[in-house]
Amino acid sequence: MSTVFVGLMSGTSLDGIDGVLADFAASGARAATPLRILAHAHADFSPALRAELLALNRSSADEIHRGALAANGLARAYAGVVESLLDQAAVRRGKVAAIGCHGQTVRHRPAEFDGIGYTVQLNAPALLAELTGIDVVADFRSRDVAANGQGAPLAPAFHRAVFVTAGKAAAVLNLGGIANLTAIGADGSTLGFDCGPASTLLDRWCAATTGRPFDAAGAWAASGRVDARLLETMLSEPYFALAAPKSTGRDLFDETWLEARLAAGDARQRLRAQDVQATLSELTARTCAQACRAYTPEAGELIVCGGGARNADLMARLARLIAPKSLVTSAERGLPVDQVEAAAFAWLARAFTRREPGNIAAVTGAAGPRILGALYPAG
Repeated sequence: MSTVFVGLMSGTSLDGIDGVLADFAASGARAATPLRILAHAHADFSPALRAELLALNRSSADEIHRGALAANGLARAYAGVVESLLDQAAVRRGKVAAIGCHGQTVRHRPAEFDGIGYTVQLNAPALLAELTGIDVVADFRSRDVAANGQGAPLAPAFHRAVFVTAGKAAAVLNLGGIANLTAIGADGSTLGFDCGPASTLLDRWCAATTGRPFDAAGAWAASGRVDARLLETMLSEPYFALAAPKSTGRDLFDETWLEARLAAGDARQRLRAQDVQATLSELTARTCAQACRAYTPEAGELIVCGGGARNADLMARLARLIAPKSLVTSAERGLPVDQVEAAAFAWLARAFTRREPGNIAAVTGAAGPRILGALYPAG
């Protein structure tokens, strides 16, 4: 079987699609790294598709119909990224074992309502298989949820495979739309959970008040001042006090959540917009640092990946709060910050084809290890 896989990821931040073409030929107990990245591609969402995906995070009229069409649009965008990867690496599609495609999360409510709950990732994997002529592995989260797990985060098993040196503790923080931490002990024991919001609230506030889609390098936040009163109101959110396993998303941390906290402290009247941005940046840094102190006491460094690793203001706040731990990016450990999550889904697709579990029960709370995903053959 081929050792080459595609991984596709579009996350909570809705900044577009990242794809990698990864070769696991060198993977094994003695390998220095479990994969080699042959190509990386990014595609922004069209404004119309991004707006629709954002709208579908909330209940609205005719959402089954709209969601199905948005999923088709996603599949076409994913297929474009796959073609770009194949072109860059000059790899024939027949050489690719499978595409691991996460889809776009629009609802994440595990363990709620009936005790099982659900997680929904918009996707059209059958269409993606048709468009690319490559087998597609999709729907990674629902098997874990069916086993009473959170269905997230799923990256910790990959983080353990990529970033850990035997006998050494490690800590990995993904700063996407939501921040999630992986804590790995020197004995290999692994925990992981969502810390809370990262770029999802930062981007929403920036877009709403400046018209810019995001705060480049966190420069606007750096120009503001943290408001202790607003920060205290935000930190009182019960989610932060929950014990792991836990996961979250836009179902909780959206503009409604933010507006309620702003209203509670008369923040709109008292504060400049950049002060709110600075306070949101401090919120992410505080909640991540608190999680890091509690769950990764043995790790000498925190490895950061995801788009938030490019936010200089957020990284500076984190570095201050986790000292004397050092702060490094995943790029300094061999994998660029915008490739880690896509590579994780290439790895999960490989695990599926090998009939190996993709979850870690201690991370998600599932009843045990489970093979994650569903196969959509190319033909």
